Amino acid sequence: MSDAEMSVEKHVFEADVAKLLHLMVHSVYSDKNVFLRELISNAADACEKLRYEAIVAPELLGSDPAARITLTLDEENGRLVVEDNGIGMSRDELVESLGTIARSGTRAFMERIEAAQGKDGAQLIGQFGVGFYSAFMVADNVDVVSRRAGSDKAWHWASDGKGSYTVSAVELADAPARGTRITLYLMEDAKTYTSRWTVERIVKDQSGHVPVPISIAEKPGAEPAQVADGTALWTKQKSEISKEDYTDFYRGVAGQYDEPALTIHFRAEGRHEYTALAFVPGSKPFDLFDPDRKGRMKLYVKRVFITDEAELLPRYLRFVRGLVDTADLPLNVSREMIQESPLLASIRKGLTNRVLTSIEKLAESEPESFATVWENFGSVIKEGLYEDFERRTQLLALSRFRTTVSDDGPRALSDYVKDMKDGQSAIYYLTGDNLAQLKASPQLEGFRARGIEVLLLTDPVDSFWVTTAPDFEGKPFKSITQGAADLAGIAKQGSETASSQASPTVAEFVSFAKATLGETVSDVRASDRLTESAVCLVAPEHGPDRQLQKMLQGAGRMEGAAKPILEINPEHALIAALAGCPAEDGSFREDAVKLLLDQARVLDGDKPEDPRAFAERLSRVFNRALKG
Repeated sequence: MSDAEMSVEKHVFEADVAKLLHLMVHSVYSDKNVFLRELISNAADACEKLRYEAIVAPELLGSDPAARITLTLDEENGRLVVEDNGIGMSRDELVESLGTIARSGTRAFMERIEAAQGKDGAQLIGQFGVGFYSAFMVADNVDVVSRRAGSDKAWHWASDGKGSYTVSAVELADAPARGTRITLYLMEDAKTYTSRWTVERIVKDQSGHVPVPISIAEKPGAEPAQVADGTALWTKQKSEISKEDYTDFYRGVAGQYDEPALTIHFRAEGRHEYTALAFVPGSKPFDLFDPDRKGRMKLYVKRVFITDEAELLPRYLRFVRGLVDTADLPLNVSREMIQESPLLASIRKGLTNRVLTSIEKLAESEPESFATVWENFGSVIKEGLYEDFERRTQLLALSRFRTTVSDDGPRALSDYVKDMKDGQSAIYYLTGDNLAQLKASPQLEGFRARGIEVLLLTDPVDSFWVTTAPDFEGKPFKSITQGAADLAGIAKQGSETASSQASPTVAEFVSFAKATLGETVSDVRASDRLTESAVCLVAPEHGPDRQLQKMLQGAGRMEGAAKPILEINPEHALIAALAGCPAEDGSFREDAVKLLLDQARVLDGDKPEDPRAFAERLSRVFNRALKG
C-alpha cells in the first residue's frame, strides 16, 4: 500500500451533523438503548443491500453467503463492537454516509430538536431514529472499518463526535472480509453495554425481528451465540405474532419510537400474491411534510430488499410505514420496470384499498383512536380529495371537519348532511388560516343566526379540494365567501322571516356606494348573510373564493384577481345612520363609503388598499364628529 493511500485525511462535519453530534454527546435522554437498535438496523440494511447486488453479481458473496450481524462485548476495555458482513462502504461512501445528512427527515428532526428546550428536546431522540449518530450518546470515540464487497481496499473512519473526523486506508488484514465493523469506546456511565444480559435484552426487545441473524460474543475471540434467528416477521402467521412483536418491528422499520396507531398485516392471494405489513404511526413522522412527499414503504422480492422508492401507496398516505414482499417479480427487477410494472400497479391498488378500509374500520370500532389518527394525518389524507378522483367519495366519508357546531371534535360529512336545515341545499364551508379567525368571520353571521352549520377549513389543501369535489350525497359544496348566500328560504332562529327588505333610504345609500366605488369593486349590494357587522367582502359567483384567490396571488399564480363584492347590512345602525345623512353632504358620505370598504378588507384579514388615504379619510370623519 502506498504512502498516499496510508495517509490520514481530516474532515470537518457538515454543519447539520455537527449540531446533531453536539446534541448526542450532551444528551440527557434517559433511555439510550435506542443507539443499538439504530446500529443493528443499519447493519441489517447493509446485508439486505448485498443480497440485492448479489443477484446480478453472486461473486460478491464469495465463500460467505449467509448474512449475519455480530455484537462483540469487551468489558475489560469498555468497548462494544457491531459488525456485519453486508455490502460495506468505499472511502467516498464513508464520507458521504457518515459526514453529511442527506435525508431530509433527519434535517426536519434537527429543526424540531432546535426548537425544543432541555429535557423535552432530548426526549425527541427516542421518538425518531437518527441512525449512526446515536452512537455518540454512549461513546466517547467511534471507529468504523469498512470494506465494500468485491473491493481490494478497506477504509477506517474515526471521530470523537466533536466536530471533525478522519478517514484513512487500512491493511486488509485489519478489516472484515467484507462489510462494516463499528467499535464504540463507551463512556464511563455506558459500560453496562458490555454486559451480555443487558445487550441480549435490548436486542430481543428492539431488534429481534430484523431479517438477519444476530449473534453475541461475550468477549473478543469468543464463539458468538445466536440470540435472534433473522426470521422475517411478515412471513409468520398473525396468530404467532404478539402486539409487542409488531411494535418492536414497527419501531425498527419506521425509525420511530412510539406505538403504532394501527397495524395492517395481510397476505393477498389470487392472480397476484404478496404479503404486506403496514403501520399507521402513533405520532407525526418528522418528514411528513417533506416537499418531495415520498412514501416510506419498502419493496421486497422473496425477502430480498429491492427499494424504498417504489411508491407503493399514493402520496397522501405517505405517513404509512412498512413493507410489501412479493414472489411474483424477478429478483433483478430494474427501477424502470418497477415504475411500469402492472404487478406493482395492482399491488398499489390493493394495498391502498386495504389501508383505507382498515382506517375506516378503526373509525367505526375505535373512534377515539381514529380521532388521534385524524389529528395527526387528516391534513395529509385530504390531499387525496384533490388527487385521487377514484376514491374521492370514500375519502370524503372518512374525512372529519371542524364546524361552527363541532365543540366536541371534528364531525363527519354524513352527520352534517343529516343535520341540514329544511330548505338548505348545499354544504357550506369557510376557508382561512386559523380557526379563531374563521369563527370571528362576519360572513358567518347570517348562517349562525339561522342555525346553519358551516365547515371551518384551515388546511391549505382545503382551498383546492373543495373546488373539485362535486358533492357529497348529492349536496354540493359552497363557499360562504363567494356569490349569493342563498339564505332567503331559511328563517332566522326565533323569526318567521328569512330576511328583511332594505328601506328606501338604505337602498339609495347602497346605490350611492356602488356609484362611489365604481371599478374598485364588482358590485355593492344589500346582504342577507350579515346580522352583526356592517359590511363584508365576498367573491363573485364564478372563479376562486376569497381564500383561494389570496393563496394563488401569494404564490404568484394569479394576476388581475377578480374584484370583490361589497355587501352592506341593511339592518345595521351605522348603515341606517349613514343612509339618513343629507344627500348634499356628499364628501362625507363618500369618505364613509370608502371607509366601509377598508373596514371590510380589515375584517377579511387584509390591509387598506391605500393606508395614507385611509388615514386621511378617517381624520376627516373624526373632525366632523368632534365638530358636530
